[in-house]
Parts: sequence; C-alpha cells; structure tokens
Amino acid sequence: MGAITVTEEFTSPVPASRLFKALILDADNLIPKIAPQAIKNVEIIEGDGGPGTIKQMNFAEGSEFKYVKHKIDALDKENMSYSYTLIEGDALMNILESISYEIKIEPSSEGGTKGKNISTYNTKPGIEIKEEDIKAGKEKAAGVFKAVEAYLLANPDAYVN
Repeated sequence: MGAITVTEEFTSPVPASRLFKALILDADNLIPKIAPQAIKNVEIIEGDGGPGTIKQMNFAEGSEFKYVKHKIDALDKENMSYSYTLIEGDALMNILESISYEIKIEPSSEGGTKGKNISTYNTKPGIEIKEEDIKAGKEKAAGVFKAVEAYLLANPDAYVN
C-alpha cells in the first residue's frame, strides 16, 4: 500500500469559531441543506459523534458516487482540529484503501480564519493514484467549503454561539 500526502492551506474572512462550528461540528445538518445537489444526508452508523464514530454520507441522486463511510479519528473543539478517515464507499474508486484527513482551523490576525488540511491517500497494493483523481476530489471538497463560507457570510448571525 502506497501513500500520497497533500497539504493545503486556506483562508476565509469568516471568524474561525463560526467556520469550525458550521464546517465541522454541524456539517451533517448544514451541508445537505445548502448543497442538496451534492449531499442527500449524513447518518451516524455507530457511536456518539466523537472519536470512533462511523458516519455514512449519502450523495444526491445523479452524483457519480452513492455513498462514503468515514470514521472520526479525533475531534478537539477547544483547539479547532478534526481528523477523520474515509473507510468505505464508491468514492474510494476501488483504488484506495482509505483517505485520512487532518483539519486545523485557527483565527487569522485579520479576524477571519487560516487553516490547514492534510490529506493522505492510501492506495491498494500495486495501484497508483492519478493526479487528476486527487484534483477532482479536492475540487469537490473546495466547492463544499465555498458553499459553507458563502452561507456564513450571507447569514452573519448563524453559528455565533
């Protein structure tokens, strides 16, 4: 099994605490509401929402994928960090064993957010992942991020507490 790690840094004008609440803590509810063309729903299969929890994200009808399951590896609300691993589903494209993500969000000096996302693609033995497969997945994730950011900018009272 090979592994490819990609690190991306991002910024947002949205305050870090609001972005963390919306993008991480309430994503299961928010994302299907603001991006129903992409995500149908998210269900907890096992666990209480903390580390060890397994969730299934069901993609909208017409999507190239049906579902993906992920396991929460760590959730640190105080330090606004989150890590999880995609462990099952057609989004792994029969070439990946798993994809692990580590997300760290912190306040920027301008009052917004700066963050880092480290993605590790773990391929099945003897298989190499193509750069365009990684890029396509990153573009979809960026689209969800931009949808959450746009929602927060349009709704300044959302996720303030």
